[in-house]
Amino acid sequence: MEKHDLELINRYIEMDPELKRYMDEHLEYERLLEEFNRRPYLTAEESLERKRLQKLKLAGRDKIEQILAKYRKEAAT
Repeated sequence: MEKHDLELINRYIEMDPELKRYMDEHLEYERLLEEFNRRPYLTAEESLERKRLQKLKLAGRDKIEQILAKYRKEAAT
């Protein structure tokens, strides 16, 4: 994430439960994916789970971006 995004997140995370939930999920998916990435090889099931987690992380990131866009728009007005 960009520095500006992280600043916005830090500013609003305690006031916005939805943003907090998506950030918590994002960090958890990142942690789980890192575990998979440390393994030299994955079983077929592990590969599917890794792909599922990647999709969930990306969808969550999209939601975070939507929330941040709302805050950016408010700040611009």
